[in-house]
Amino acid sequence: MGTGQMMITISAMLLLSIVILRTNNSFLITDSVLYDTKFSVLAVSIGTSLIEEANSKAFDTKTDSASVTSLGELTLPSLLGPETGEVAANYNDFDDYNNYLRIDSSMPSAVFSIDCKVNYISPANPDGVSATTTWHKKITVVVTSPSMTDTVTMSSIYSYWFFR
Repeated sequence: MGTGQMMITISAMLLLSIVILRTNNSFLITDSVLYDTKFSVLAVSIGTSLIEEANSKAFDTKTDSASVTSLGELTLPSLLGPETGEVAANYNDFDDYNNYLRIDSSMPSAVFSIDCKVNYISPANPDGVSATTTWHKKITVVVTSPSMTDTVTMSSIYSYWFFR
């Protein structure tokens, strides 16, 4: 084998090495994006489930067994959250989820932290917080995980309607 053939062989090996490295790098990037997407979908699913669970409850502790016709009958904004002695398994109204925090480690792939806030809102400013009682409450669920690069934040508005 001459010097020319040796140079061609070394160049071919170098080219093959570069192609293999680029291919492996592409696979690693694809796997990273795939896992991040998977964890984000799981986080959205967890957040949606919690919002649906909260929406299935009564609007307020005062409305779980009777109806109210005055804003003064509703729970004060400073008292939103579970009533004394109430635990997550026994939540009976929407605002019980205020300051709710749960760590979900039931999945083998990631550990998720779920944090909820419930506030009264004004229809004129649904992104703000109302300091007084209104017929509308907003739940904001934040799902995070060390396995995710992003934080998933979801919210839903629950309104009380009474028809006589």
